[in-house]
Amino acid sequence: MKKLFETWCGISLVKRIVAGLIIGAILGVAVPQFSGIAILGSVFVGALKAIAPLLVFFLVISSLCHSGKSHGGVIRTVIVLYMFSTFLAAVIAVIASMMFPITLTLTEGASDLAAPEGIVEVLSSLLLNMVSNPVQSIVSANYIGVLVWAVLFGIGLRGASETTKTMFDEISTGLAKVVTWIISFAPFGIMGLVFSTVSENGLSIFTEYGKLLAVLVGSMLFIYFVTNPILVFWCIHKNPYPLIFKCLKKSAITAFFTRSSAANIPINMEACKEMGLDKDTYSVTIPLGATINMDGAAITITVMTLATAHTLGISVDIPSAIILSVLAALSACGASGVAGGSLLLIPMACSLFGIPNDIAMQVVGVGFIIGVIQDSVETALNSSSDLLLSASAEFRQWRLEGKEIKF
Repeated sequence: MKKLFETWCGISLVKRIVAGLIIGAILGVAVPQFSGIAILGSVFVGALKAIAPLLVFFLVISSLCHSGKSHGGVIRTVIVLYMFSTFLAAVIAVIASMMFPITLTLTEGASDLAAPEGIVEVLSSLLLNMVSNPVQSIVSANYIGVLVWAVLFGIGLRGASETTKTMFDEISTGLAKVVTWIISFAPFGIMGLVFSTVSENGLSIFTEYGKLLAVLVGSMLFIYFVTNPILVFWCIHKNPYPLIFKCLKKSAITAFFTRSSAANIPINMEACKEMGLDKDTYSVTIPLGATINMDGAAITITVMTLATAHTLGISVDIPSAIILSVLAALSACGASGVAGGSLLLIPMACSLFGIPNDIAMQVVGVGFIIGVIQDSVETALNSSSDLLLSASAEFRQWRLEGKEIKF
């Protein structure tokens, strides 16, 4: 059994995932009634979601209580990159919406959902999540709370004995090992997730709402392959595309199918480790990115809101569209506890343009219809950008220190 496991792990993870993807799609078309296959996807995502809060909590504590030097410069650079990238995403989404105006066929079915009523409610939720009980934060995967308490505990434990610090280090190492075991079974999880999507929705899901999806996905791809490379080049002063494609391969594939930035945190951390990045830095920036790096959310909220305005014949000038959409997108981190994620911030953005809530909630319904693709691409962009920008910021520090950059 051990030899079989070692042989399995010896095959490239990407090749195994592609194989699982193809097999899952074939089974979804050929035998959609075999619903038991879908359980593999649920188990995989469930395992990642279960281990991620613990991993983040102990990694951040371990890195901060051991920290003998300041990593603030790199972390500040990462935060600036996160915020600027989100702003660019909103700008690109506005331009795309103006170039390719979309008229929506509104649908019912979202009226029972509770969306945030305004910025104040979102910010209140953010503050309450920050001071949520630490144990409850871990149990409910409230990453804002997990990060805040882990940072406080990590700083508070800087004066602890070496034995205590070593204990936290060994716990985080053990959790990282468990993550590697879970990731090694990603191909089976991907197979189950693809099977579930294809068997439930059929291949027709990829053609409905084509123009809307084209604008959404096109904007997200533009961010990843045009604006992000500019930011990466500013950091490393080298051809950015090898790093772009490396992060795409390591992070975006699994994020696309799990549709969960939280579930992808362990995968991003494993990729950072493979690239030789500083654990004290990426153990903070990766979970932080999963909370505040909202490129995909900025695009989704902006495009869907402006499509609604266009449908209703409401004229929105470009500066107002950028400011109001970015404001809504940056507030998305405060809505982490609301089911529906970025889609439920659409009514808030719509209200800023005077669009009634009943119409805005119908737009949310459209969002759920295209969510199979939209949410997958959005998560892939957000999560792989976390890895890309975290790595770029540290490579920038290497360049300034005269170290050789290898990826």
